[in-house]
Amino acid sequence: MRYPAKQETLRRLMTGTTVVMLACLLAACSDSGMSDLRQFVDNAKTKKGRVEPLPEFKPVETFAYSSAKMKDPFAGWKSDAKLAAQDSGAMQSVRPDVSRRKEILENFPLDTLRMMGTFDYRDGKWGLVKAPDGIVYKVKEGHHLGQNFGKVTRIQEKVIMLTEVVPDGLGGWEEREASLGISTE
Repeated sequence: MRYPAKQETLRRLMTGTTVVMLACLLAACSDSGMSDLRQFVDNAKTKKGRVEPLPEFKPVETFAYSSAKMKDPFAGWKSDAKLAAQDSGAMQSVRPDVSRRKEILENFPLDTLRMMGTFDYRDGKWGLVKAPDGIVYKVKEGHHLGQNFGKVTRIQEKVIMLTEVVPDGLGGWEEREASLGISTE
């Protein structure tokens, strides 16, 4: 079958273009851009790896716990003397008197109160205590101050001695001595 001249030229042009495109594609596929990867893999295969040996584990010496000879580690921290006194009933129970009416100086923590001085009056020695509100209050033995149920036990020239009742951390109460010294402020 014969094609007219224009069509024949067009067919040859298309065939030539197709051949050139196929040649370019084959050339592009021949080097897939993985030559550097192949070189890295070849280098990696020639290297020899080294694995560090596992560390030696030293055996741990076992300890046999004999509860008959030692104190139970899960028991409370109360001293043996306190436990013995409680068991014998010799220890009197200490607890604050929550039924009494609170005094004004019990609203302030003890470390915020300042002793300003003392004075003698008909029924004994009185102490002067300045509260954080700026007011100076007078106290005598038997009065209460501080937030730990503190009771004044003795008033001297430069110190007010008191006994506080504080929680012992085990559900009970214990007494603790405290003092309020003279302040120069």
